[in-house]
Amino acid sequence: MHRRFFTFIFLQLFLIVSLYSQTSYKQGFKFARFIDYLDSYYVDSIDADKLVEEAIERVLQDLDPHSTYIPADELKRMREPLQGNFEGIGISFNILNDTLYVISPIAGGPSETVGVLSGDKIIKVDGDNIAGIGLTNEDVFSLLRGDKGTKVTISVLRRNVNELLDFEIIRDKIPIFSIDASYMLSENTGYIKINRFSATTMEEFHTAANSLIQQNALNLVIDLTNNGGGYLDAAVKLSDEFLTEGSLIVYTEGLHSPKNEYLATQNGSFLKDNVIVLIDEGSASASEIFAGAIQDWDRGIIIGRRTFGKGLVQREMMLPDESAVRITTAKYYTPSGRLIQKPYDQGLDKYQLEVFERYSNGQLQSEDSINFPDSLKYKTLLKRRTVYGGGGIMPDIFIPFDTSYYSDFYRDILRKGVLNQFVLEYIDNNRAKLQRNYPDFNSFQTQFRVNSELFSELIEFSNAEDVKCKEEDLEVSKTQIEVMLKALMARSLYGNSEFYQVFNTTNNIYQKAIEVIEDWDKYQSELQ
Repeated sequence: MHRRFFTFIFLQLFLIVSLYSQTSYKQGFKFARFIDYLDSYYVDSIDADKLVEEAIERVLQDLDPHSTYIPADELKRMREPLQGNFEGIGISFNILNDTLYVISPIAGGPSETVGVLSGDKIIKVDGDNIAGIGLTNEDVFSLLRGDKGTKVTISVLRRNVNELLDFEIIRDKIPIFSIDASYMLSENTGYIKINRFSATTMEEFHTAANSLIQQNALNLVIDLTNNGGGYLDAAVKLSDEFLTEGSLIVYTEGLHSPKNEYLATQNGSFLKDNVIVLIDEGSASASEIFAGAIQDWDRGIIIGRRTFGKGLVQREMMLPDESAVRITTAKYYTPSGRLIQKPYDQGLDKYQLEVFERYSNGQLQSEDSINFPDSLKYKTLLKRRTVYGGGGIMPDIFIPFDTSYYSDFYRDILRKGVLNQFVLEYIDNNRAKLQRNYPDFNSFQTQFRVNSELFSELIEFSNAEDVKCKEEDLEVSKTQIEVMLKALMARSLYGNSEFYQVFNTTNNIYQKAIEVIEDWDKYQSELQ
């Protein structure tokens, strides 16, 4: 460890702390002196990088659950989902039996352009064998991702072709879509499933919504279940589509961040549409901003379960070695003044386990198990309905967490990837026949059934993977397993929207949305 390294660290600390109080300056100097003592007197050598990183992480850990340190080698990968793209060859993949399978080439991407097909097995990359070597997802990223314009050659094994096929692919920017599904769920109602709020969300939303409008959509169901959030700007812009000019969407405030209000503009395109928002305990941050704004302005109906409760604003700040810290600078508040953030004053472990505690104390199964003190009651801004603060957004219509189909077997075939692997192998062996029998999704949706022969094959496959099925498991889970099996097949054959069209047939939050849309006036009056 070199003394000049510590001099550099000290100078950085000096520049930082000099911007703050005299006390902060003294503490920064104290830390630099401590580092200098270690360098001069410690009995063994010390990893300087690791020491400083651990110190930063330890400090942030004691502040709040969402202030984080991001090492330089992780920063680019963490940004990709929110930026809406990465650079690579453009495939959706899976690793089965130590072999890299192409689930599907991304539409318009470089792999599709050169002729890579769903079901292809990538055996070599730039002439080097990658099959049967213990390949991991990280290995795949390392081999196939790269800067736009660079080349990579893959060799694939294709069913009914006796030799390897070589494809030279020029890497390009590959979109990471934030909208999973968009389709008409009824004659006049469109459905849009958003998985995160990214830099491309609004562009994707306009494309999806305009398509639905052309199909005569008069109502919209916006599905934000398990949407972990993302960019504040994207949530504000989506809210703006549904609220009248001047409506407060959200405001932020912190000790060093003066109150900042975000208002709707005159650009809203869906001011007259009936709107339903689906939420659950996995909906967080930007999802809660949108749901809170819609609820506070009595603009739509919120269905599901109480959201996660993440209402802290992070600002990313770069450090000298290209690492970064994301520091909480403010808190989110809904238009009625509700704080979105749930309490975190009892430590990180309790905070992270809070959603599991909701399950154990019945809050996910029964609305009556959720008790709000009078101090957490607020009023919506138009109808003056009672809504609740204290962290997260409580829905207008509560839907219990459905465990009726849950069994050990169902849990294990999902958690261990057995069901997904079975579908991947089955599609690989039967793709041509399935495409011939079901040339489009509509024919698949209406005609395909999971028959006893296919289900028996799944059981045999599961047994071979050491996941055993008991008779009582089938009594509980068989119907749901059949739905998941069909949904995964639909995804592999047709796409992500088609997966949700099958999956949602047994989704109780989604089914309630259909019921509400079909009797809108009744539910609106009940929520007065």
